[in-house]
Amino acid sequence: MIGRLRGTLLEKQPPWLVVDVAGVGYELEASMNTLVALPGPGEPVALFTHLSVRDDAHLLYGFAREQERSLFRALIKVNGIGPKLALAILSGMDEMAFMRCVMDDDAKALTRLPGVGKKTAERLIIDMRDRFPHWEPVEAGLGVACGGSAAADVRQDPLVDAEAALVSLGYKPTEATRMLAGLEDEASTEAMIKAALSRRLAG
Repeated sequence: MIGRLRGTLLEKQPPWLVVDVAGVGYELEASMNTLVALPGPGEPVALFTHLSVRDDAHLLYGFAREQERSLFRALIKVNGIGPKLALAILSGMDEMAFMRCVMDDDAKALTRLPGVGKKTAERLIIDMRDRFPHWEPVEAGLGVACGGSAAADVRQDPLVDAEAALVSLGYKPTEATRMLAGLEDEASTEAMIKAALSRRLAG
């Protein structure tokens, strides 16, 4: 089991990143909250990881905080929640924001996340209510109220990259386009995704 990696960030292309560890490049998938917390390519990074072994692939997921990994592991134990949806949830809101939604029975806020319908939101509230450890608040700026947002800047076309990142989270291409409408003047892919997610989660 690979539990943690420390190395040099080679590439950051939402939702993927590559970390060089002693000459070996590890490809990981991460939430937008983790991606926005990372430095640029060429900088040292340390990530908590979760390895998922399937018949057709070994998939490695990276997390900036152990608390985020703990929530990811709890989410994928819920019936109907796979790694992709768990990452989408963690991209839309940080751990404390998700906990507040669950403790406040705020299913409406959860349904604003891609792939989370009313029944799934209700199941999350029921199944997750007693699973939270005594967590310390995460760093400010990674989430807002009951639905934070995050992103990462990469490649050369911010609008195209932002749309691809939103689609990778589970939003339909037409929905991603609507979410990004009018945001072309944002300075970076990170800013565009952050603004789009905030707009979507605000209803």
